[in-house]
Parts: sequence; structure tokens; C-alpha cells
Amino acid sequence: MYKNLLVTYFSSFIFVFFTQGLLFSSISHGQGISAAAKAYQPNAQYEVKISEEQYRTNATGHQLIARIYQPIGAGPFPVVIDFHGGAWNNKNRTAEQPMDLALAKSGLLVVAVDLTLAPDIGYPANIQDAHYGIRWLKHNAYRWNGDPSTLGVYGSSSGGHVAQLIGLKPFDPEYAAIPFSENPSLDATLKYITLRSPISDPLARYQNAVNLNRPKMINNHYTYFKPWSRIYMANPQYVLDRKEKVLLPPLLIMVGEKDDNVLPEIQVRYVDSYQKAGGAAQLKIFPDSEHEWVAQESLQTDLARKTVKEFIAAQFK
Repeated sequence: MYKNLLVTYFSSFIFVFFTQGLLFSSISHGQGISAAAKAYQPNAQYEVKISEEQYRTNATGHQLIARIYQPIGAGPFPVVIDFHGGAWNNKNRTAEQPMDLALAKSGLLVVAVDLTLAPDIGYPANIQDAHYGIRWLKHNAYRWNGDPSTLGVYGSSSGGHVAQLIGLKPFDPEYAAIPFSENPSLDATLKYITLRSPISDPLARYQNAVNLNRPKMINNHYTYFKPWSRIYMANPQYVLDRKEKVLLPPLLIMVGEKDDNVLPEIQVRYVDSYQKAGGAAQLKIFPDSEHEWVAQESLQTDLARKTVKEFIAAQFK
């Protein structure tokens, strides 16, 4: 039903900027693009230096590490922050290394950050980490020859859920609860959002897990959403359904046709809702591909990498 489906929406999108004072203004997304961003060529080839450093310590004392993929060249390079998947309960900054490395080789500074896992602390701890991480990277991108004004996000599975919530509500006071004392004026707004198999509707994913009788998948929701009512509040689809005041950065969602973890129809509905809310959104469904198809080398994995790079390049035209 979904094979070769490509939903695109290329008209100018509207950013609805808001603060706690509910100040709104609309701007064209083409304004303020740097020369470095406009020079990005998705088919370029760079050598990449990989390094790591701690970017914060969470409330239980766990060190959260950033893994930096720095292209070696003149730059400054457009910047991508990567939020890893793992059903909120597993994995770390290394989860998407093949994609991160592929993006960096094309001339993007990619920084993948650890997020607090639900067995340690549940929602909204990982959202707060990510929000802090965006501000931390905007402040520090110059150290790795990055242009912070270009910062967008790549998120996978539960990392996509994190990216969606921050993209929609970057000024949410709960998400922004961790102060960044080095530069308090920084915010967590994003230039664009690129996602692989995001959990766009956690409740629909939970119901699918129940239907498939997958206890581990079911329990991952209970570990993360405490109290359970938060699955409604922290639900990107429901945020749009409730017509909350949001920002709508340009959005790309990629999903496998055979994904039985987050069903393709969940993504179809989310993209449709995003477009109806006024956002520019694209959906790409990959034939014969499951939830984590990009973890294995294949023609569809190559196409996913190409799709992300070309989408990012298009944001800077």
C-alpha cells in the first residue's frame, strides 16, 4: 500500500516563533543562510576526524558524551546534531555511526550525543539532555569548524521522538530546564529535522506492541512514561492534534515499508498533520525495508544517506 510513496510539500513554510509572552512572527526559511551552508555539496568527499568529550553530567551522575565527526577542510561546515534511538531505554551516541560518518564525509559537522536512558531517569530527562545539547553545540561548533547558524537534527526511532518534540516546542520551559550558563541567550530552535523511523505517536506504537504481543516493547513505554498520562502530553501527533502553538521546521521522515515497530501509517498521518498545520514536510517510504534498515549496508541504505544529504542541501538554497 505504501510502496514507493513519496509525500512532498515544497511550498514556503511558516515559522511561528513564540516565547512565553506568546510573541508571534512569520519569516521565510530562506533568510539568513550563511555562505558556508550555501556552499555545501552533498556529493563532496572529506576525510573525517572522530573525537569525543563529555558535554554534561545528568542528575544521577552519569556522564553524557558527545561524539564529534569533523570534516577536515576549510569550512566552516553546516552542523547536524544526532539523537540516537533505542526505545528510550537503550543505546548511545554510537548507534547511528554509519549514517553520521556518511554525512560527515559529505562536509557536515555531525555531533552525536548520549541521552539519559529511561532505566536511569524517564521522561523528560532525555528531552532536557537534547535541548541542552543543542545549545551546547551552538556555543561550541566553532571549535570543530562548524557554523552554528545552520544547526539541524538527525534523529532515529526514539531519538526521532525527541527531535520532534524539541522541534515543535523549543521554548517549552520544562524542556529548557537545564541552564546553559556559558551563553544563556542561546535557544534550541532547529533549521530542519531529518528522521529515520521516528516514534511520531508513542501511544499508537504502544497499541501496536500490544497487538503483536511484544512484552519488551510494551515495557519500554512503561519505563519511560511515568506517570502513564505523559504518553499523551509527550506525543508529537497529539501536540499537532491539539493545535498547540508550535514551530514547524522543514521536516523529512524516512521509514521502511516493512516497519512493524512504528507502522508506516503512523508516519503518513503525522506528515499529513504537519502539512495541514502549515509546515513543509516530506515522507519517503523505502521498499523492502524494516525499522532499522540503515544498520546494514544495502542499496536502500545508500538511498537513505543520499536522501538525507540532499534534503539538508535543499534547506540552504
